[in-house]
Amino acid sequence: MATTTTNDTSTKYRPPTDFHPEISELSISQKTHDGLQFWQFMVAGSIAGSVEHMAMFPVDTLKTRMQALGGSGSYPAQNINVRQAFKSILKTEGAAGFYRGIGAMGLGAGPAHAVYFSVYEFCKQVFSRGDSNNSVAHAVSGVCATVASDAVLNPMDVVKQRLQLKSSPYKGVVDCVKRVLFEEGIGAFYASYKTTVIMNAPFTAVHFATYEAVKNGLIEVSPDIADDERLVVHATAGAAAGALAAVVTTPLDVVKTQLQCQGVCGCDRFSSTSIGNVIKTIVKKDGYHGLMRGWIPRMLFHAPAAAICWSTYEASKDFFHRLNDNPDN
Repeated sequence: MATTTTNDTSTKYRPPTDFHPEISELSISQKTHDGLQFWQFMVAGSIAGSVEHMAMFPVDTLKTRMQALGGSGSYPAQNINVRQAFKSILKTEGAAGFYRGIGAMGLGAGPAHAVYFSVYEFCKQVFSRGDSNNSVAHAVSGVCATVASDAVLNPMDVVKQRLQLKSSPYKGVVDCVKRVLFEEGIGAFYASYKTTVIMNAPFTAVHFATYEAVKNGLIEVSPDIADDERLVVHATAGAAAGALAAVVTTPLDVVKTQLQCQGVCGCDRFSSTSIGNVIKTIVKKDGYHGLMRGWIPRMLFHAPAAAICWSTYEASKDFFHRLNDNPDN
C-alpha cells in the first residue's frame, strides 16, 4: 500500500508541496488547497468567515453609518468622517452601539462563507488545470464563489445594515425580518443583490488574484517562509488583497448600502433600484466624492479582515490535513 511508504515522514512538518500519493496529478500541483473533502472546505470557510466578521464588526458599523447617513438630507456627506462617526456612536449609544446587527451577520456569515470557499476551491481546481500561478483562474473562481455566497448572505446583510443605523426602528433580527417582509415584501431582501454581485465580482477578482500573487511572490522571495511562517504569509497576502479590493470597489458599496437602507432613518428612497439611477442621485446631491464615502473604514475593515479570514481558513485546512493524515487520532 502507498501509505507504508510515507510513514517515515509522517512526523515531519508537511510543506505545501507534500501531498497524499492517492491524489491525482491535477491535485498535486495545487499545493495546500488539496487533499480535503468537500465538507472540510465548507467547515474551514465557515469558521474563517465567522471569525472575520465578528472581529471586525465595529469597523463595519462605522462604514455603514458614514455611507447611509450621508444619503440622508440631514447629514451632508462632507460633515461625516471616521472620527465623528466613532464619537457619535460612543457618546449616544455606548460601546454596544458598535455591535447592533451582529446577530444577523452571525447567522449569515458562516453559511455564506462555507459556500464561498468551497465553490472557490472547486472552481479553482477546474479552471487552473494544475497551474498554481494562473491569476485568471483565481479571479474567475472568486467571481463564481461570490455570486453563490451573496445569494445566501444578502438577506442577512440587509437586516444587519438596517440594525446598524442610528435610531434604527427595529428591535432586533427577528423584528427586522418580520417588518421588512410584511411592509416591503421579500424582494426588499434582494433589492441590492444585483449591485452586490456587480460590486463583489470585481472585488473578489482583484482580491483573489492579488492574494495568490502576493502569496506566491513571498514564497519565491524566501522559500523558507513557506515552512516556518505560513500564517504570516497568508495574513500578509490577505491584508494586501483586502485593502486594494476595498478601495477599488467603494463606489458600488456606497450604492449597495443606500439601496439596503433606503427609506429607513431618513435615508433617501430611490425611484429606481438601478445602479445608474442611484449613482446619478448621489453625484447630484454630494458630488463624485460622495461615491467614495466610507472608503477609509472600508479599507480598515477589509485589510485586517482578509488577513484574519485567510489565516484562519488556512489554519483550519491545515488542521484537516493533519486529521486526514492521522485518521486514528
